[in-house]
Amino acid sequence: MRSSSSSSSASSSASRVSSSRPGYGPLLRTPGALTFLLPGFAARQPFAMLTIGIVLLVEHTSGSYGTAGVIAAATGASMALFAPQSGRLADRYGQGAVLLPGVLVHTASVALLTALALAHAPLWALLAAAVPAGASVPQVGPMVRARWAAKLDGSPLMTTAAAFESVTDEFTFVIGPVLATALCTSVHPAAGLIAESVLTLAGGLLFAAQRRTQPAVGRRAESAPRGASALSVPGVRVLAVAFLGIGAVFGGMQVSLTAFAAEVGQPGINGVLYGVFAAGNMLAGIVCGAIAWKSAPRRRLLIGYAALTLTASSLWAVHSVPLMAAAGLMVGLCIAPALINGYTLVESLVPATARTEAFTWLTGAVALGQAAAVTVAGRLADGYGAGAGFVVPLVGTALALATVVALRGRLAGRPASRVVARGMSHQVPVTVD
Repeated sequence: MRSSSSSSSASSSASRVSSSRPGYGPLLRTPGALTFLLPGFAARQPFAMLTIGIVLLVEHTSGSYGTAGVIAAATGASMALFAPQSGRLADRYGQGAVLLPGVLVHTASVALLTALALAHAPLWALLAAAVPAGASVPQVGPMVRARWAAKLDGSPLMTTAAAFESVTDEFTFVIGPVLATALCTSVHPAAGLIAESVLTLAGGLLFAAQRRTQPAVGRRAESAPRGASALSVPGVRVLAVAFLGIGAVFGGMQVSLTAFAAEVGQPGINGVLYGVFAAGNMLAGIVCGAIAWKSAPRRRLLIGYAALTLTASSLWAVHSVPLMAAAGLMVGLCIAPALINGYTLVESLVPATARTEAFTWLTGAVALGQAAAVTVAGRLADGYGAGAGFVVPLVGTALALATVVALRGRLAGRPASRVVARGMSHQVPVTVD
């Protein structure tokens, strides 16, 4: 039968990768990986353009960073609320079944939001368009991570895969903001959002077509209660708080760097500064994935998060472009370890049947933190200048760090996690500190 052959193939693939030493070469040689990696990269590229595209367009049409922040925040908040439901449906019915209607709704919603902003529509109308635009953001990153988890269940390459995905995400944040800013400042204020919607449609449809590598569907009812949610796992809730703080860094940096560039008389430098910040994240991600770590992910998460809070504490006091680039680079270098180890912990905390949902909760937490930070930083930047906006990343990471340290016991994986795959089981050791 087909299910038996699929099970045999999955088991043989898992055994081949389980014995691999951590490294990008063995990771990329995982059978079937390239078939979802390349379309996945294309499909997630526009995500980095959405918030900055909204901020630049709405600030241009309204003259207010605060208004722009409110619209961007509504987009992020709706994404944070709807993303986990999208992930849960993908776990149950398949990624393609969720992605296809999602990209169509997203493209139409962004087009409507763009038209309303250019027509100087009232705030309520912009908010009405921003909500479906955020709710329909394709969750390609979590879907790619779920595919890796299905391929590498129990393999030491999982940390490498998490690092690779962090690098990929941040590469999009190197390209996306620079591209959106260039389009908005040199072509037309709406060009960034137009490009985002076109790329989302094309990339999303291409990724959805890769059905052979999507995780198996219809398994939740076999191994877990139908109503069970990944958020019911205590460790996932702690990680969500940690990722809220990371979202505060992303949102606070986006708005505050835009205001900072305007204050120093170089608005075009905004995309470059954010690109340097994202490049630091990408560089740290590359290094993290190339190292065969002996310490547990929980310990690495705590150390990385403490470093992130420390580096974020200097942003508000910087007043020159070179120093801001250096400070942003340092903050970026500290984000990747927190993200990578948070995603790595999911494998030991959450059953395979709920991983896409778990990943979307974390992605949604980043979006929610970003949404709140964009709103607060926008108001502070309007009233007190860019320096006040940079206080947001510091406060967000400090509060999250305190929570994670206090509840770190909930992040400990079980000494041995039993993985069951279509009737075949094996013991997967999970290191705890």
